[in-house]
Amino acid sequence: MFRRKKPAADQQPEDLDQDVVVVVDQSVNPYLVMFHEPAGFRAEQVRAVRNRLVAMNPDGEPKTLVVTSAVRGEGKSVSALNLAMAFAELERQRVVIVDADLRRPSCERYLNLNAEPGLSDVLMGRAPVDRLLRPAGYRQLMLLGAGTRVDNPAEVLSSSRLDQLLQRLKETFQYVVIDTPPVLPSTDAGVLAAAADGTLLVVRLERSLKKQSRDATRVLQDMGANLMGTYVTEVRGQDPESDRRLAYEAEPAED
Repeated sequence: MFRRKKPAADQQPEDLDQDVVVVVDQSVNPYLVMFHEPAGFRAEQVRAVRNRLVAMNPDGEPKTLVVTSAVRGEGKSVSALNLAMAFAELERQRVVIVDADLRRPSCERYLNLNAEPGLSDVLMGRAPVDRLLRPAGYRQLMLLGAGTRVDNPAEVLSSSRLDQLLQRLKETFQYVVIDTPPVLPSTDAGVLAAAADGTLLVVRLERSLKKQSRDATRVLQDMGANLMGTYVTEVRGQDPESDRRLAYEAEPAED
């Protein structure tokens, strides 16, 4: 998302020590609608999910939310990032997105950020979390990347430090959104969901198999997860392009 701007030819030497950061919109994953089309219909759908989750938290307590899916390819990481951005829009709400998919991390790639030490390094005691949090490039949203690749993700995520980490993040952030691996291929999502306050299951319409979604729901419930609902992606025919009654643009200014 960021690149260093080249100094101008007439720039003075003493000015060259100051980095100029430029946001490169085209390099951010195009499906992050909260970033690219914040006033669009799809962004409003993300906000609708956010508002439902906020309504389910009437006391306003800091919460940890796992976003997962039954299998890969259902849009869980994009959904987690969009939802975290929607939470970050709220006034006085500090939000962090945690990439807990230590097998196939994607949050940094989708945000076009370099991979740096992150979650795995915290859980293995290599560095404190405060040193590894960094801006995600959107409002007040912070990011804790997946961190250094490990050979035993399930063992690392089962560390006793996980509960301590989540509690530490809740002391700093109002919402902690956690992107996990899919439920059925590994045990990681179940472990994380059991430690979190709530879990959202992403289902891709016309791609997800009903049996897989049911099996994932059963696994999460057996692990003790608080399953708050499902988030259906790729719902066709429910946007202004197919039904103009769903459009509600601002009127043009009068001359």
